[in-house]
Amino acid sequence: MTPEHVLQEFRDAQALLDGHFVLSSGLHSRNYLQCARVLMDTRRAARLAEALADKLRASIDTEIECVVAPAMGGLIIGHEVARALGVPSMFLERVDGTFTLRRGFELAAQARTVMIEDIVTTGLSSREAIEAIHAHGGQVVGAGCLIDRSAGTANIGVNLESLAQVSFETFEADQVPEDLQDTPAIKPGSRGLK
Repeated sequence: MTPEHVLQEFRDAQALLDGHFVLSSGLHSRNYLQCARVLMDTRRAARLAEALADKLRASIDTEIECVVAPAMGGLIIGHEVARALGVPSMFLERVDGTFTLRRGFELAAQARTVMIEDIVTTGLSSREAIEAIHAHGGQVVGAGCLIDRSAGTANIGVNLESLAQVSFETFEADQVPEDLQDTPAIKPGSRGLK
């Protein structure tokens, strides 16, 4: 699956949005990738997950024992990638602002784990998820996402495989361009506006 094919999947799902958005990183953007719309079609989700699983298999030179994804955004694609890899899937939840495993999820000591996200922008959530996996005894052998919004510049501490890289312009809250200042900012992600 080529990067253009992946972006076409987003367009076909009406998941590549234009407007004024606040990303989970706090940055503002004219563009938003709404993964929930892409993943609501189970066949599309399976196609994307299989393509990402293939990239992970090719780039990781050890057996993958499980997939861990941060909720909310990574939950569905993490589960689908785990299915494609034939390994268990778990997800992290924030408790008092910190990612942790709950609901009886446990990692075996040094379990070779892949961390899966939907979108990576700055890499902050990915780094926090990887820290949580380590804190629970897992060994992160790689990471994957559908779209790398950083165009390959986010450093998450491990190799990050993506199906496509994009570089949408982003702005700090106090540096929003004039053409966006009169457009109400919306935050369609799972954290909402504060």
